[in-house]
Amino acid sequence: MSTLTRRSFMASALSSTLLTALPAGAADTPKPRRFDHTQVIERARALAAQSYRPRQEVPQDWLNLSYDEYKAHRFRTQDAIWSKTDSSYNVDLFLPGLYFRHAVQVNTVQDGMTRPFGFDMSLFDRSEIAPQLSTTGALGYSGVRLRTQLDQPGKKTEFCVFQGASYFRAIGVGQAYGLSARGLALKTGDPMGEEFPDFVEFWLEAPGPEQRSMVVHALMDSPSVTGAYQFTVTPGANTVMDVEARLFPRDDLPHVGLAPLTSMFLFDRTNRNRFDDFRPNVHDSDGLLIKNGNGEVLWRPLANPTYLQISSFMDENPRGFGLMQRSRNLQDFEDFEANYHRRPSLWVEPRGDWGKGAVTLVEIPADKEIYDNIVAYWRPRDPLPAGSELPLSYRLSWGEDPQMDLARVIDSAAGARIFGEPGRLMTVDFEAHPLLAGAPEDLEVHLSSPHVETSEGVLQRNPATGGLRLAFSFAPNAENHVELRLQLRREGQAASEVWLYRWTA
Repeated sequence: MSTLTRRSFMASALSSTLLTALPAGAADTPKPRRFDHTQVIERARALAAQSYRPRQEVPQDWLNLSYDEYKAHRFRTQDAIWSKTDSSYNVDLFLPGLYFRHAVQVNTVQDGMTRPFGFDMSLFDRSEIAPQLSTTGALGYSGVRLRTQLDQPGKKTEFCVFQGASYFRAIGVGQAYGLSARGLALKTGDPMGEEFPDFVEFWLEAPGPEQRSMVVHALMDSPSVTGAYQFTVTPGANTVMDVEARLFPRDDLPHVGLAPLTSMFLFDRTNRNRFDDFRPNVHDSDGLLIKNGNGEVLWRPLANPTYLQISSFMDENPRGFGLMQRSRNLQDFEDFEANYHRRPSLWVEPRGDWGKGAVTLVEIPADKEIYDNIVAYWRPRDPLPAGSELPLSYRLSWGEDPQMDLARVIDSAAGARIFGEPGRLMTVDFEAHPLLAGAPEDLEVHLSSPHVETSEGVLQRNPATGGLRLAFSFAPNAENHVELRLQLRREGQAASEVWLYRWTA
């Protein structure tokens, strides 16, 4: 299933000042100008002091493109930015149209000097089904794709894309695109609707021949807030992005999501019965991982609820949070095209003092895998007042789970209790880990719920994984939702992360 199709439902956002697309090689192309990141900050600050002005949309015939017609325009990678130089990176460009209603201005930076990269339709090849399109109006590019040498010598492989609103995504070596990150989330899940800020301009710093990292600057705008972002991107087994941002609210922001992540969860073995599908699991991510300010590690399996649900994990100065994909075997999905087992996990490490607030998880009902229905972010306790400035620093790691030195939960399953009194049976599988070695009875099972009584539970060695499985049951009775908490301990000390689960009727 195409990543573009899924992301398209988020791509129509509001954004700011009108940007003029310059023809490539035009005689009146501005001369190079000095550039550093403080200029992006000053532009964001100045924009926030002005009334918001929506950007002009691209011509209607570009918006009327079908998905196949849009894909029929292909960028020639041999003509990528810096492809004729010894730079360690090449940058590809995306056309606007279809779901991408606005163009963004792309600039290159070389030796501290910046110049706009003008719009050039001749950089794209067209297949027979590609229609003739308008050549005047608010045209430009809709985003950029980064390529560098990864695991194939002499070949520059793509690993990162910025496209649509403030969305961006990346992968570790050998992975396939899955979940996305965003510059900012506003009013996610609120009754009045969500606001999607836009990255409206990019500055791309040209790396040297042996340089492993690349720096991308972005200017963000929306009706409520502006922002200046700097991404230092380093690809590898885990692709790491160091993010420095500064936000300038135009209005009071009572519901803001910092370092937001967006993913898809359709079903697993907890809700498999709702879908007539040959695959055993369908998801980009299967759980929310949190390391809170006290050092406690929490694992919350994701759900596809029948009604919108929002979970808040109160904290102060969180050490990290992220959406993980722990199902890593092809047989977990049996999908040869989507390659869900190769989707990355994404971990957020806050830098500095983030204060009091909550890691917030929004789970939206979905009936198809084309919808991104999972959002996770840090919500500060206090609103951001209009006219203020918020500096923000964090690291994003795209790839495998972070190491926590505790046994991880690798699977959760649920179903009706077949024998005895009516109720629900659950199993939780923990990976093989030195802290779980020895006899299962040597471990302490801490299982609780504020809503129902649970059975004592049976802890057994799982011969298929080498880890442990706990099976237990509970009767929901009249409850429409039940919160469950489980941890394995040895001599009073944590041996596993804390499993948190919400059952809903």
